[in-house]
Amino acid sequence: MKIKLIPAIMVILFFAVSCKKENSNPNSTPPAPPAAVDKIKDTSILYARDIYLWNTQIPTTFNAQNYSDPNAIMEAIRSYSIEPGFTAPVDRWSFAAKKSDWDNVSSGISKDFGMNIFFHAEGDLRVRFAEIESPAGVAGIKRGWRITKINGNTNMTTANANFIVNAIYGGGNSVDITFQKPDGSSTDINLAAGSYQEHPIFLDTIYTVAGKKAGYMVFNSFLGDTTEMYNRFSQTFSKFSQQNVDDVIIDLRYNGGGYVSVQDKLANYLLPSAANGQILMKQEFNSIYAQWNSSTTVNKIGPLNLPRVFIIVSSSSASASELLINNLKPYMEVILVGPSKTYGKPVGYFPIPVGEWYIFPVSFRSTNKSGQGNYFDGFALNKQVADGIDKDWGDITETSLASVLKYVGTGGFRANMEPRTNQFQADPVVVNANNILDQPSFKGMVDKRPF
Repeated sequence: MKIKLIPAIMVILFFAVSCKKENSNPNSTPPAPPAAVDKIKDTSILYARDIYLWNTQIPTTFNAQNYSDPNAIMEAIRSYSIEPGFTAPVDRWSFAAKKSDWDNVSSGISKDFGMNIFFHAEGDLRVRFAEIESPAGVAGIKRGWRITKINGNTNMTTANANFIVNAIYGGGNSVDITFQKPDGSSTDINLAAGSYQEHPIFLDTIYTVAGKKAGYMVFNSFLGDTTEMYNRFSQTFSKFSQQNVDDVIIDLRYNGGGYVSVQDKLANYLLPSAANGQILMKQEFNSIYAQWNSSTTVNKIGPLNLPRVFIIVSSSSASASELLINNLKPYMEVILVGPSKTYGKPVGYFPIPVGEWYIFPVSFRSTNKSGQGNYFDGFALNKQVADGIDKDWGDITETSLASVLKYVGTGGFRANMEPRTNQFQADPVVVNANNILDQPSFKGMVDKRPF
């Protein structure tokens, strides 16, 4: 949809273009001169005053020059996101990023070790996942492997979480890690950081339980190469349809979100035929941009026509993942299983260019066909079970997957699913440490608009 910019935004866009022209050498990005830096800051807050969802709450006295860069400005305006029914500001996400960094993230290109880690229990650090083409994936590292040593340090406790974060996510060029495999053997691996393409569909397979077939797909991000994702969706759901699955399980437990358009596509595969042509979702902007308010209709894809869907989630399931859940709810039963409720992000943004930056002020909220939204507290679970990060993807004994398969086979959840491994979920020390480990992951709902 082509959007006509109102005069205020046209003025801001002029400043943004002016800032961009400061770099006369396209092969380098020298620091902007002070005047250009000031202009970038002023442009950032001008945009926010126009398009921020809570723009009227930003005080006239707010001075962008008091902040170091656009990201600091975006973080500062979060405090003005007062929403009825909530005692504290709800915006935890407005941010800014250098264009080169965002272009890599949004296209699924990373340069790191390609491994995500979490505490399974106190002193028990595990690999949550390894990207297939990343240095970790190429080295053969698998979900569920236990980490016993990092750069010679054997202190793998929650008290040492900051050291662990710096070693794995701190931007270092290499790291030495000792792993314990599921068979009890140990292996020492040196990882060198490298660039790689992410492939967010980790696994798709079909299980037969008590004569019923359940299709299972692990989907880790709504960001990346959309052509690849759409092709994989087509292949996966064609397989599910050809095998006449009785249920579908979508694993979004670490999916922090991404493109709204990818969510639309996945929803169209999952929704029943009766939803075709009806409202999938609505987007609402502030009063200045009410002309952008819009609705998306269901365009059903494929022959699957199921009355329910199982979705495995956690507190890392955010934004576009929650958008999918919310959009499905008016049309089918959505059964949520996992260690904790979802993250709670019913709002989104789009990249706005300001010099060498993109700024992302929260700009719209989403509601479903029934007008339901504002799930800032996340979605509650139908069944709480532990995240079995001691098992690889697709292992039928992995706690969350096993719980869903039990339901598929019997029509109900197991009464006490491995209570021993679930005890750590209530340990605030482990929960807080995992929150630290989870900070580097992206959580967002991103729209694309022609700025």
